[in-house]
Amino acid sequence: MSDTTNKRFYITTPIYYPSAKLHIGHTYCTTIADTVARFKRRVGYDVRFLTGSDEHGQKIQRAAEALGITPLEYTTKIVNGFQELWKALNISNDDFIRTTEKRHEKVVQYLFQKAYDKGDIYKSKYKGWYCTPDETFWTEQKLGPNHTCPDCGRPVEEVEEESYFFRMGKYADQWLKFIEENPDFIQPEARRNEMIQFVKQGLEDLAVSRTSFDWGIKVPFDPKHVVYVWFDALVNYISALNPLEEDDSLFKKFWPADIHLVGKEIVRFHSIIWPIMLMSLELPIPKKVFGHGWLVVDGTKMSKSLGNVVDPIPLINMYGSDALRYYLLSEIHLGNDGNFTLPNFVQRVNSDLANDLGNLLNRTVAMIEKYHGGVITAMPSVSEFDKDLAAMAETTVKDYENYMEAFDLNRALKTVWAFIGRTNKYIDETMPWVLAKGAEAGDAEKLQTVMYHLAEALRIIAVLVDPVIPTGAPKIWEQLGLTGFAEAKLDDVRQWGGLASGTKVVKGEPIYPRFEVTEMVEAPAETAKAEDAKAADKGAAKTGTEGADETDHVNDGAEAAEQEIPPIKENVEYDDFAKLDLRVAKVISCEKVKKSKKLLKFVLDVGVEERTVVSGISQYYEPEDMIGKKVIYLANLAPKKLMGIESYGMILSASDFADHLEVTNIESLIPGSLVK
Repeated sequence: MSDTTNKRFYITTPIYYPSAKLHIGHTYCTTIADTVARFKRRVGYDVRFLTGSDEHGQKIQRAAEALGITPLEYTTKIVNGFQELWKALNISNDDFIRTTEKRHEKVVQYLFQKAYDKGDIYKSKYKGWYCTPDETFWTEQKLGPNHTCPDCGRPVEEVEEESYFFRMGKYADQWLKFIEENPDFIQPEARRNEMIQFVKQGLEDLAVSRTSFDWGIKVPFDPKHVVYVWFDALVNYISALNPLEEDDSLFKKFWPADIHLVGKEIVRFHSIIWPIMLMSLELPIPKKVFGHGWLVVDGTKMSKSLGNVVDPIPLINMYGSDALRYYLLSEIHLGNDGNFTLPNFVQRVNSDLANDLGNLLNRTVAMIEKYHGGVITAMPSVSEFDKDLAAMAETTVKDYENYMEAFDLNRALKTVWAFIGRTNKYIDETMPWVLAKGAEAGDAEKLQTVMYHLAEALRIIAVLVDPVIPTGAPKIWEQLGLTGFAEAKLDDVRQWGGLASGTKVVKGEPIYPRFEVTEMVEAPAETAKAEDAKAADKGAAKTGTEGADETDHVNDGAEAAEQEIPPIKENVEYDDFAKLDLRVAKVISCEKVKKSKKLLKFVLDVGVEERTVVSGISQYYEPEDMIGKKVIYLANLAPKKLMGIESYGMILSASDFADHLEVTNIESLIPGSLVK
């Protein structure tokens, strides 16, 4: 059971940078945050969930100028689209903040002045490189090839202007000490290690004002300067709590934030710049920054130029918001990159929502109506099947809660769906249609027991799945004849037997329909149909880059190359192929090879012994993500030294021609099993 002594929980998403078109990447982070917020409310916390829009900066000003409108007019239209999307997705945010609001501007100016008065902000001249799409300063040493941004790969501009600087280096040691004392502050672990190395390489003072454009919050003591967009944007997490108002109860109650949920490409801003700003301002530091992975489409990062930026609205209109929410959270392990393909999406909707959950509800309600006039009678467990189902229900709630508290949403869902599968199996084991035909009185009581167990299982399931599928979950509750779902807590389903005798079911429409392949809609790609999108790209093109937001994650200047599948190689003799010893092997440990960008060192359990293998897949998998996987292993390949490590054998993988690679994961076979 969670400790809710301090019953407050503050969760934020990044405030999204307005771009001309919404895409499915916008939905991922916000859906994660919404699911966590809904879970915390079920546990009993007073939750504050914030999202919003980051609307200042040179990129926005250029895009608006290209359209002949003001920056505020430009961002307002896009922000309205965000808010409509959150409504369509059933996002339960408590606040939506815009950095153009007066409440935000006032706090930014106050904190900027405070840091200046402390001596942590000083005036100088900036000369160096600037990435306009990411609104990021870079030194010559950290640039990518051909003067490109090391984060997004786009060309950078050389700029020279008067700026105010923030003394980042002054707090480097204090930051390192904080990270040592709070090892869970940056998650997952791989992100934390990256940030530690970044700081240890040396922190340069950060330019925190601009004079080359005027779309931003004015520096309070020098209005020809505007506050640098990242100093501005990060403050939203505090300004949304009204700290300078006479009634500052929100700030006192909810700060520091419990978790900032952000994309991995902006972890550095949230886990280094933001904590150091707070150290300077002598304010509490958030408890956790979690950097989630990217969402790719058909194995390729989303990109306007590749035409694979998926619009979530048609998906929601066709399949429902629950379907999209469930797919994103069940398909992707939080922290890793995730792949979206439309056929897989529809298949998961059909199998998990329509078949497993929807059909379980339909069958249960129909049988209770048919056999008992729709009335549920509380009955004790009699058979081993009954006892097993009841015991698994209580275990499922415990495991689910533990995974959710650890932000392991993928495993939490798998745990619940394992229980859903077990409940479906319970129907086959108890065969209520046979019991209904039995002449003995004992069969009648057994049938009542079975019906009660099915309904009670669904009552528990409804509460567990609600954070992910908030449209369908209350419908389960209603069809069971129950009321007050909004007030139901996790404590209400911890123990078996909470469904009252005499409850009458209310049959309704199937909560999740099945979709045939012929009904599948194409997930629309980003096009240039919208005039504002054209103008935004045109405005950003002045710098040789596109006006992508922080969730685009890609080099939009890349060109889509045609991919040709190579011909099949010449035949080999069967006897030659039979010489290969292919086995299932379990990854015991995995770590990066020092001084190598591509190599991972594995220790594999191959059934009869352990083997060390070096594989060049570091750019596709984090080491911790491989531990526990069962891979296909070529066991009798002659050993070879790589970076001084003896590598014995080879892990098999598959790749397409867009630089996407996957290692096969064999779940059900033991290490050492032969691959035939």
